[in-house]
Amino acid sequence: MKFGGVSVKDGNSILHCANLIKKFSEENEIVVVVSAMSGVTDSLLSAAAKCSSGASAGYVKLFVAEMMKRHYEAVEKAVLSDDIKVRVIQALERLFDELEKVLLGISYLGELTKRSEDYIVSFGERLVAPILSASLLSLGVDSVAMTGGDAGIITDKNYGRAKPLPGVYDLIKTRLEPLLRIKKTVPVVTGFIGATEDGTITTLGRGGSDYTATILASALNADEVWLWKEVDGIMTCDPKFVPEAKFIPEISYQEAMELSHFGAKILHPLALIPVMRKGIPVRIKNVFNPDAVGTVICASTKESKEIVKALSLIQNTGIVNISGAGFDFAEIMAKVFSILAQERVNVIMVSQSSSELNLSIVVDNKDVEKAYRALKIIENGVIKVSKIENIAIVSAVGAGMAGTPGVAGRIFSALGKNKINVVMISQSCSEYNISFAVKAEEGVNALRVIHDEFGLKN
Repeated sequence: MKFGGVSVKDGNSILHCANLIKKFSEENEIVVVVSAMSGVTDSLLSAAAKCSSGASAGYVKLFVAEMMKRHYEAVEKAVLSDDIKVRVIQALERLFDELEKVLLGISYLGELTKRSEDYIVSFGERLVAPILSASLLSLGVDSVAMTGGDAGIITDKNYGRAKPLPGVYDLIKTRLEPLLRIKKTVPVVTGFIGATEDGTITTLGRGGSDYTATILASALNADEVWLWKEVDGIMTCDPKFVPEAKFIPEISYQEAMELSHFGAKILHPLALIPVMRKGIPVRIKNVFNPDAVGTVICASTKESKEIVKALSLIQNTGIVNISGAGFDFAEIMAKVFSILAQERVNVIMVSQSSSELNLSIVVDNKDVEKAYRALKIIENGVIKVSKIENIAIVSAVGAGMAGTPGVAGRIFSALGKNKINVVMISQSCSEYNISFAVKAEEGVNALRVIHDEFGLKN
């Protein structure tokens, strides 16, 4: 079971989660993965950045004091035993002392490395795990708090986006199985966090708590992974954009991966890989409506009449375009992606024309200028690099699209009738996905038009 930041945002919420765990632990062996409290990760990143710019010792003390207040208030509500409260407060005091020292150190040095940033941001999860574990203990459920490294998630040294090393699955099994099988203990593991072989803290990337949960599930051959969120499951698209969006009871791994890559906030894009190997289902559950069955993400789904199953929207993107003629396409592509990799620019979508050199690359708005400037070096009078800012990407996803003729025609005909101009098109070879770019201000309308075209309303 993985609980996200909103699920553990305060003491009452943490106690609610503890009661859910207690309820389900009567018939199941459970490993819990927990995120930082809502907003804490961003606060830690902001504090780290300010300290690297020379923030004063006074700022550091005030920031840590505010963080202490929020977490101590959570302990007061979430932990029902005074003795256990004392113990968890002592554990948190040590962590806050550690946090203050590292922030002061960065302030004095005026330098923030990726390694230091991972260390600082890890405090969010490291502060919540002991509180949730203590809450369980106070409800009579044996529990222990662990970091991802303690649980056996040993990673490479790619700070900020670390990946587990081969062999971690056996290590996780040896560390967690005795707690579950022999001691009947519920481990509460920090999401998002791993450690190098020498014990240095790493992080798996934003949203990495989902990834933590599926790594542990794969190692332990779990029956299911439950990702507790604030919705009953996956919807046909974000109800914020289309209020008539409907609930999807079942979706395949491939469909979920396509959606998560193209902006749907379902789960970490890498999270399904560990469970796909073993066919372990992932269930999206509502922490506020625990009796709802939720959406199951699994290897294959029942046949559906729906051609398009769900839509997603990525806002705040831009396009960098490389155009020219008469050149080796593979050679130019190799140069382009090598440059973007060196600049650490994440590519969201690619479209190419082979009749002449024309390569269009979608990146986040914040990376457009960096990508554009870096790629200008390949200009030579024939090859030109240009950019378009403020673009939105709409993706239509569904296994029913494969082998169904006319899907793209319906999409672009509907957009044309509504006078929405398409800037760029991309389709995956799996035929599970058709994505297109429009001007930012037309993104939501395009989403609604396609949602209506394929009858996805509730």
